[in-house]
Amino acid sequence: MARTNSDDLLMEDDLAAAFLGGDEDLTAPAEVAEEEPVVQPSEPKDDEWENTDDFPGQLAVDVYETADKLVVKARTAGISKSDLDVSISDNILTISGVLSGGEDEQTTRWHIQECYWGEFSRTIALPVPVLADENSVKAELKDGVLTISFEKEKTEAPKKIAIQ
Repeated sequence: MARTNSDDLLMEDDLAAAFLGGDEDLTAPAEVAEEEPVVQPSEPKDDEWENTDDFPGQLAVDVYETADKLVVKARTAGISKSDLDVSISDNILTISGVLSGGEDEQTTRWHIQECYWGEFSRTIALPVPVLADENSVKAELKDGVLTISFEKEKTEAPKKIAIQ
């Protein structure tokens, strides 16, 4: 017996009803629920815009390993070295700073504002133990990319323990 598309649909409905516990007749037309009216959101007033001054922006990062290093890269275009702060404590890296330049005193109305201006911060638990002394860490800001390279801590290879 050849199968048709409608047979496949009925079979799928039967399976769905079996798994979902439905006992209704699948060959009867389904009842159509009344649609609720769609409410269009109104344009927010100036004082209704969410105040994000208390929430610093978050910096996107890439973190990867080589044989002997852990590397963290962050796109920091438009940020000067003096506006960046990088610190590490207990294998937790924090990159923070200020991106200035988004405000113009002559601006009377924004039409599109997609660029983030202001404070930003990112805290990352590093995935492997690293050395955090001045000789083992290298931070470089070049072409709008902050690259921080850490030497990985040398860990002893696991040793086999004989069971007696």
